[in-house]
Amino acid sequence: MLNNDILRRFRYAVDLSDTAMTEIFLLAGVTMNDEQLRSFFCREHEDGYLELSSPMLEKFLDGLIVYTRGPSDQTGAAHLDVPLNNNVILKKMRIALQLRDSDLLNLFAAAEYKITKSELSALFRKKGHKNYKECGDQILRNFLVGLTKHNRQ
Repeated sequence: MLNNDILRRFRYAVDLSDTAMTEIFLLAGVTMNDEQLRSFFCREHEDGYLELSSPMLEKFLDGLIVYTRGPSDQTGAAHLDVPLNNNVILKKMRIALQLRDSDLLNLFAAAEYKITKSELSALFRKKGHKNYKECGDQILRNFLVGLTKHNRQ
C-alpha cells in the first residue's frame, strides 16, 4: 500500500480533523501547513498530490502515539532503526489505539478477514524470530477496513 493510502484510510477510520492531524505531526516535530496536509490526501492522478515518505509516515505514527497516550515517561529511550514496513505500521497503530489481541481479532472479523490468534501474534514478533510473519498489504488493508467499520457504525 502507498503511504498516502494508509494515512488517508486511517484518518477516515478514526475521523481525525485537519487540526488534529496538524497537531499529531507537530508532536513528532514536523510543522505542517494546511496545503501540505491536504496534498497528502489527494489521489496520485489529482493536482496537488504529494507523496508521503516513509520517514514522514513514521513521524505521524510516533506523533499519534503521543497524541493518544501522552508523552513517554522514558527519557533517552533508544530508538531502534527498524525500516518502516507494514508490521511496524500495524504495531504503532495498535499501540496508539491501545488495542489488545481480542480487539484486533474483532476488527479483522468486522472486515470479514479470518486470522488466528497465533497468526496475529506472529505479526508482532521481532524480525528473525522463527515465528515472525511478514504483514502483507492485504492484512494491513483489512485492519483499516475493520477499524473503519467499527468506528463508523
